[in-house]
Parts: sequence; C-alpha cells; structure tokens
Amino acid sequence: MQPYFIPYIGYWQLMNVADKFVVYDNIQFSKKGWFHRNRLLINGKDKLITLPLKKDSDYLDVKDRYLAELKEEEFIKILRIIKQNYSKAPYFKEIFPLVEDIFNYGNSNLFLFIEHSIVIIKGQLGIETEIIRSSNIPIDHNNLKGKDKVIAIIKETGASEYINTIGGEALYNKADFINNGIKLKFIESNNIEYKQLKNEFIPWLSIIDIMMFNSIQEIKEFLKMYKLK
Repeated sequence: MQPYFIPYIGYWQLMNVADKFVVYDNIQFSKKGWFHRNRLLINGKDKLITLPLKKDSDYLDVKDRYLAELKEEEFIKILRIIKQNYSKAPYFKEIFPLVEDIFNYGNSNLFLFIEHSIVIIKGQLGIETEIIRSSNIPIDHNNLKGKDKVIAIIKETGASEYINTIGGEALYNKADFINNGIKLKFIESNNIEYKQLKNEFIPWLSIIDIMMFNSIQEIKEFLKMYKLK
C-alpha cells in the first residue's frame, strides 16, 4: 500500500487482516494522492487538512520529499482546528495527545513522518501486523512495474496470498497471480456508521474521526467489518 496520512478505516482493516503489510516508500509522490492530506469533520462538513510540503520535483519518490521549513507554524494551525472541532467528542481527551505526538515528530522527511503516524495509530488500535518498507525488499525496483513488481514483492516475502483494496479489481487479474502460485483477494469495507455529535453522518473520514467518537473496543469491531472477494 502507499503510505497515506491518517487514512480511513479501510486502510487499517487491510493492515489488520494481513500478516505482513508492505508500505511503498519508493513510489512516486502525487499531489492528487493521500500521501500528505486527509479529510476531517470541520464545522460539520468534511474538509481537507494538508501537510505543508517543501517545493520540489513532482517526479521524486515519497521517501525523497520533505515537509516545508515552516511546518511547525502550519502544524499549530492544524492542531488548533482539530481541537476546536473535536473538543466535544467523547474520546477527545484520550486521542488528542496522540494527534499531538503525530505532529510533534521531529523529522521533516515526508515518508518518515507518515510512517511514524502509522506506527502510532497501529499501536493505539492494537494491530500487530509486521510493517515492511518496500525499498528494503531485494527485488529489481528500477525495472519492475505494476503487477510484476507486486508479484516479485509477494514472492520475496514468502507470502502465498495477496490482499488488495477493492479498487484493485480494475488493475489486477486473479489468473496472473494464480499462475505465480499466489491467491489474490480484494477487501471491501462494509458500511460503518457512528454518531458524530449532532451532525449528519459523514462516512469514510480519517481514522482520527473514528477514534474521537468511538472506543478502542468499538473500533476493533469496525476492523472486522469487511468482505473478502
């Protein structure tokens, strides 16, 4: 999976069901992706919060991108927005310090910043899955692309089954994986709904939203609410 910033529940469902979770650190950054942003409940609506990035080439990998030099000022603003909009949430006192830990990470490297946030949330949710950086897997990273790269990673890690998000149905053919001795499955989240103060429910926000409004035990039940196809 790509390294997303504070992603939605489906990301964590996938991580939780797997034995090993490979995070692409050597994948090209995209401004349109979820590497540096996500949606939260702000003034009763879903709004993006975005990490400030240092200006650089759009062709660099995520591990070669950096946060802006004045990131601390932007982080203070983001934390203030989160506090203003979630202070009345039932689990705010437990979760806001965790959010502060995420933003107080000292390293400006974008991938390391995201990886740190993943590790913090993973621990809070009690997910024990091993996380592996893709660049540490000894395959031909320069020439392998698409499904061929995925299959090479799977073989190198010794896995016999690969689970991808439901969107992968449009990208991958199960026969290609079966021919390589690999079972391919797709995970699809069930509809998950919970109370967001007095607001009309907005689904698929950042995991931070779920953590603010639900106990860890409730979230652990959410992690089981999916279908494997």
